[in-house]
Amino acid sequence: MKLDFLTHGERGLAGLRLQRCHVSSETDRLTDVLLCQPTFLEPVPCCSVTQESLRDGFATSVPQALVQHRALQAALERAGVRCHFLEPDPAMPDMCFTRDALVTTPWGLFALNPAAGHRQAEAVHALKALRGIGAPLAACVQRGTAEGGDIAIVKPGLVIIGCSGERTNEDGAESVAEVFRGQGWDVIVYRFDQHFLHLDTQFAMVGDGLALACTDVLSDAFLADLARFGIETIAVSYKEARSLGCNMLSLGDRRLLASEDNDRVIAELRTRGYQVETLALDQFTRCGGGVHCLTMPLARVAA
Repeated sequence: MKLDFLTHGERGLAGLRLQRCHVSSETDRLTDVLLCQPTFLEPVPCCSVTQESLRDGFATSVPQALVQHRALQAALERAGVRCHFLEPDPAMPDMCFTRDALVTTPWGLFALNPAAGHRQAEAVHALKALRGIGAPLAACVQRGTAEGGDIAIVKPGLVIIGCSGERTNEDGAESVAEVFRGQGWDVIVYRFDQHFLHLDTQFAMVGDGLALACTDVLSDAFLADLARFGIETIAVSYKEARSLGCNMLSLGDRRLLASEDNDRVIAELRTRGYQVETLALDQFTRCGGGVHCLTMPLARVAA
């Protein structure tokens, strides 16, 4: 699929204009990220983790969520990352999970099409804001549904697209795949059970050629594909994955942000020379989303 950059004229997000809008690897140095404060966060029972939290009597505390989100922002800024913010909207309680409505590619923004009814307006809302700071729109999902938590830009030339049939369906996965194949990239489409909300609850890149992978559930064929492309995996158990043990954010340069609930996985990464800063994020993880979900990279640069 040939990319024709779409024109734009709206104004939106206030702040510094982007110097670049480019991601070709999830582990390059992060320079700019899109956030949204959880002003209207509530536990929408649209995934198994949130449903389990609600059965256990969980109720969100917006004041506590705001404190935790500000700590995430502070950690990003200490790492030299510029934070750009969407305006919260009461009609979009999950918009703080900015990962899902858009994905940044090497060619600019790719507007996705979330499946959940309460999330379908998020892409339009985010695009109106991002156009105001100079983020180019390169492509849109042409059919089906697709969400950013199912898209892993592994390294230059390789993207993995998760397809549960629910949040990202077959048509959506193929619509995303066509764009990357059209630019000469290799594409792996990995099909998994709807029990798992997104690919990034069971797989995430943390370093050059290194990924966290819930090997208890990922298929042998998928693990073989990773090995074929030179991706080493650190095994994460099903129980660890349920507490978002795979859901970490690479800052680049062997630095990571993680929720504080996965001591074994974090210890393993530290033994490999990674700097891992942990954050209290239970207001979000109990809603099914971790630090990877809360952040949408706008720009990364290769070391």
